[in-house]
Amino acid sequence: MTEKSVSKTIENTSIVESAQANNDVYVSVVIPVYNEEDCLESLYQRLIKVMDGLGKTYEILFTNDGSKDRTSEILRELYNRRPKQIRVIEFNGNFGQHMAIMAAFERVRGQVIVNMDADMQNPPEEIPKLLMAFEQGHDYVGSYRDGRDDSYFLRTVPSKFMNWLRSKATGTKISDQGCMFRAYSRRIVGLITQSYESSTFVTVLGYTFAMNPTEIPVVHQARLEGESKYDIYRLVRVTFDLFTGFSMAPLHIFTVFGFFVSAMSGLLVAYLLGRRLIIGPEAEGLVTLFSVLFFMVSVAITGIGIVGEYVGRIYQVVRRRPRFLIKEIIEDQSDIRKGPQS
Repeated sequence: MTEKSVSKTIENTSIVESAQANNDVYVSVVIPVYNEEDCLESLYQRLIKVMDGLGKTYEILFTNDGSKDRTSEILRELYNRRPKQIRVIEFNGNFGQHMAIMAAFERVRGQVIVNMDADMQNPPEEIPKLLMAFEQGHDYVGSYRDGRDDSYFLRTVPSKFMNWLRSKATGTKISDQGCMFRAYSRRIVGLITQSYESSTFVTVLGYTFAMNPTEIPVVHQARLEGESKYDIYRLVRVTFDLFTGFSMAPLHIFTVFGFFVSAMSGLLVAYLLGRRLIIGPEAEGLVTLFSVLFFMVSVAITGIGIVGEYVGRIYQVVRRRPRFLIKEIIEDQSDIRKGPQS
């Protein structure tokens, strides 16, 4: 273990001891929720058992991202059972998973923040693994799904391809960018909440702010209750957000490709002009010309779409609309501490 790692280990260990001594919150568990009425009771039972067994102070923040089912009612009931540990943020509509996480990040009280999904495909029983790695000196503890229990062709293959594509485009060394089950230090969460982007990717943003990141394998299991909210379109949409939010690679690739196509087109024009001067008029080249024309038009449309993605992000930022609207925060008002934005 290097001197830097030893220093970070001592620092993180002192955070644990300080939080315990001052009766402050040590662990904040952040869970975005959207139409998960079937999962919430099981999630509560398993998560509370794990967190109580840690012997550390904790809180659980649920963000209800505009659910249309009984999620809101169930979350209120869970709060009534554990008002000291459970807090609920109610959105005024559906703003997306990452905005739900950001809203909770702005209000966490813990020294280490664990983010997980409500579907329990990454079981709550794996949380101690994340905390152990954090206490060994890592300020960002990522995870990758060890033996995915998903549809191989519909989920696993597209996910692996997107992970490879994202890694090449953004330069981030994250094995499983789609796995939200991660632990962050309070410092990193504070920096994330200072990034006022209208669309972002929390896992990669946290990685860019980390000084000593690591990854660990975690158990992955099939969804036992409810239905997945992610499909291939959402996977592609998230990838576009990641590309345009963290990399100029699409613009660079398209620019280089544009120069290449222009050079090839110039050579083709020179060739056809030479044939016209040497051989004379020909009708046989009409199909070739139309093929080249259609190809060039499709390239231009693709380029306009890529530029449009970046312009759209700029437009969303400069109009300065709220990234999300909070309808209500359900929490125990007797012990309110400021979040990481302080």
